[in-house]
Amino acid sequence: MTRPGKIIAIHLSYASRADQRGRRPAAPSYFLKPSSSVGVSGGTVERPAGTELLAFEGEIALVIGTAARRVSLEDAWNHVGWVTASNDLGLYDLRANDKGSNVRSKGGDGYTPLGPELIDARTVDPAALRVRAWVNGELRQDDTTAGLIFPLAQLVADLSQHFTLEPGDVILTGTPAGSSVIVPGDVVEIEVDAPDAAGAPTSGRLVTTVTQGDAPFDAELGSLPAVDDLQRTEAWGSREEAGLPPETTTSALSPELRAKLMEAPTAGLSAQLRKRGHHSCFVDGVAANIPGSKIVGTAKTLRFVPFREDLFASHGGGYNAQKRAFDAVEEGEIIVIEARGDATTGTLGDILALRARARGAAAVVTDGGVRDFDAVAEIGLPVFSQGAHPSVLGRKHVPWDVDVTISCGGATVQPGDIIVGDGDGVIVIPPALAEEIADAALAQEVEDAWIAEQVAAGHPVDGLFPLNAAWREKYESATRTGAGS
Repeated sequence: MTRPGKIIAIHLSYASRADQRGRRPAAPSYFLKPSSSVGVSGGTVERPAGTELLAFEGEIALVIGTAARRVSLEDAWNHVGWVTASNDLGLYDLRANDKGSNVRSKGGDGYTPLGPELIDARTVDPAALRVRAWVNGELRQDDTTAGLIFPLAQLVADLSQHFTLEPGDVILTGTPAGSSVIVPGDVVEIEVDAPDAAGAPTSGRLVTTVTQGDAPFDAELGSLPAVDDLQRTEAWGSREEAGLPPETTTSALSPELRAKLMEAPTAGLSAQLRKRGHHSCFVDGVAANIPGSKIVGTAKTLRFVPFREDLFASHGGGYNAQKRAFDAVEEGEIIVIEARGDATTGTLGDILALRARARGAAAVVTDGGVRDFDAVAEIGLPVFSQGAHPSVLGRKHVPWDVDVTISCGGATVQPGDIIVGDGDGVIVIPPALAEEIADAALAQEVEDAWIAEQVAAGHPVDGLFPLNAAWREKYESATRTGAGS
């Protein structure tokens, strides 16, 4: 085949891969690869000097046969001329710097091997294709298009809404679970076939050998490769495969403590904090989107900084801090957002709320506004905010960082702090004090209930609220015997 005019690749399309990543997209999303990245079977791909995370991805490639512009889902497959194998190679060392565009991490020379043979698309069922990948002869990937989140024809129809797909253009349709890191000397083979079709047509095995490059990147020209445990985990497929220790939970919020805090009102908890010298525990100015909400969880923090054009260009797009926070929130955590008390912009909307709910987040607390306010409430995710606002990201905020110390509604919040909220508002409890505060607040609730009984019986509040020595003796006697006075 000749060099394609366009190569369009999809981020996530197989259920097995989405489950591995812990996020399933509601709609397909794409990136472009340069035509200079095309390689052929029997070729090599270079792992650049100073990098470690070159990964293979076995994929089904669609080659457009006739031009497609605004075609229907029913007609889309008729515009596919051929099907073949592809290896959507990527360098995770450059992934964070690309912020979702994948220009450098996926665009290197030889990063899109195709072939070796073309399968006539008219002879196969797009719902019954298979893709397999081997590394050094060991089978690493084996999945079929029955496992796709988005059917192949949908990708063609969707892309044709935005631009003309021309003859020779290539669509890389995503990779299933099993993609992993390869090193110099490894030989990767990819095959696409239709085992149930007449003659069992096949692309043959697409063979690529990894070599080691010796030319380093120049720091004076652009960003250098950088990796962290997240990139290692996603490149290898799991923490275990990457040689990393299992993630440990350091949360101070046990199920027993959570139950106590759910029972204790924030008013009582804040009173106990004040008794111990903590006077700045309030997240001011926020109210619940769902009346009657009670939230308890540990803080996962997200920081917005004031809008600046150059900073939004570098940090606002792609897989920014806002998306990373909502993608990484764990069950029982509360996303706490620093928006500098600015209620005139939305700091989350319904899509991010759905993601937080799916991840098991306990709530979101933001001292800014919320887009899609009614829809977020219908999702059932408790959100404490300054109220509704229709503005989108990029008006006043730049998503800057996650898991750092922030200020929210005048309160300092650190990752792992315990957040409690109800109709009276939201408070922040230092984890080391939480057990003591909860026990004291619950004990005070029992005492206050007894005092309320005495007031209801006609006793004046003087000396009763708070208890003087005489009333204290009566209370303690009553609680010992389990009777009232």
